[in-house]
Amino acid sequence: MIFIMAWRNVWRNKMRSIVIVSSVTIGLFAGISVLALYKGMMKSRVRNVIDAEVGHLQMHNPGFEQDYEPQFILAHGNEVLKVASEIPEVKLVAPRSITMGMLATPTGSAGVRINGIIPGMEYRLSQLKNKIIRGTPFDPEKRNEIMIGEKLARKMKLKPRSKLVLTFTDISGNLVSGAFRVAAIYQSNNAPFDEKNVYINMEELNALLGIQHAFHEIVILLKSDLVVNKVQQELQQKFPAFRIESWQEISPETDLMVKTIDQYSYIIMFIIMFSLAFGIVNTMLMAILERTREIGMMMALGTNRVRVFLLIFLETLFLTLAGTPVGLFIGWAITGYFNKQGMDLSGMGREMMSSFGFGTVIYPEFPTDKVTGVLLIVVGTALVSCLFPAVKALRMRPVEALRK
Repeated sequence: MIFIMAWRNVWRNKMRSIVIVSSVTIGLFAGISVLALYKGMMKSRVRNVIDAEVGHLQMHNPGFEQDYEPQFILAHGNEVLKVASEIPEVKLVAPRSITMGMLATPTGSAGVRINGIIPGMEYRLSQLKNKIIRGTPFDPEKRNEIMIGEKLARKMKLKPRSKLVLTFTDISGNLVSGAFRVAAIYQSNNAPFDEKNVYINMEELNALLGIQHAFHEIVILLKSDLVVNKVQQELQQKFPAFRIESWQEISPETDLMVKTIDQYSYIIMFIIMFSLAFGIVNTMLMAILERTREIGMMMALGTNRVRVFLLIFLETLFLTLAGTPVGLFIGWAITGYFNKQGMDLSGMGREMMSSFGFGTVIYPEFPTDKVTGVLLIVVGTALVSCLFPAVKALRMRPVEALRK
């Protein structure tokens, strides 16, 4: 009976109810859009980290990552590389020789991470070749070529065919230098990464470091994101002397960003619904004041305060929930469109986006995993919105209400 009365009361003033339902629809759509955009941005960032920067897993000598000392090579690296590549879940593997050094030009110097790579393997694993914006890939017939990031190139005023000098220490602690010529300038979706990382042929770096055919890192790309822990444990059992880390451990700032954005998404959703609550409170308060005699009559006939409160709560809940499916559907439809077409945010500036590690085209994704949380926020909004009008109604004295 209370349910029927509440539903009929909602539609006594249709225009007022439609305005509130529309407000809830628009607010919920706005909230879903924000959640979808954040989810798309985080998914894009994670894909960049895995597919273009660090891979799913990396293997190192345990002492290497403390100081990047070049003597901490992977023992029997080629055998380890072969075993890792034969695991069914593994898609690609690639070795890297790494050292920290100084890049110097006539205009200045900068600290860089020097990555010695096998070009053919690195092109497939990190898509390095696809990131080239000026110049050409490494030429097998030429020596001492280097590939640098676009941000570093602008900072050091370098262009293709420019000369530079790399200085670093070898495994004996001696300073060694090599002159290189810029073969290509690459640009990824992560400007800080571009500024810090340069690539040269692994054979040339190894000769300067004095480590011959060894290397410091094996990067592993898997066929699925879901088997990271399984393959990590399998490799750790086979090679207990090595340090094997997942992308979350290698790039903890990305993992933290994903978790933080999730929390911010709910906060934004809460703020939107909290703002809508004022409109709902105003509507319910007007409805209560218009029905003072009616509520007084109900209480005089024996309707207890719990049922009166329940009646007002249900009216508020119906008003709030009526706009929920419409808001969710519109959010789902528009999110689905941009998920296929992509949302171009280049107007915000490629440099600004890349400084945070994001591309300019984002593919929003409907936040299915957050729908339950959104519905709880909607019900919570209805409950909070009904409290003030309900208290106003419960304080009425039946005799005084009937005189009005």
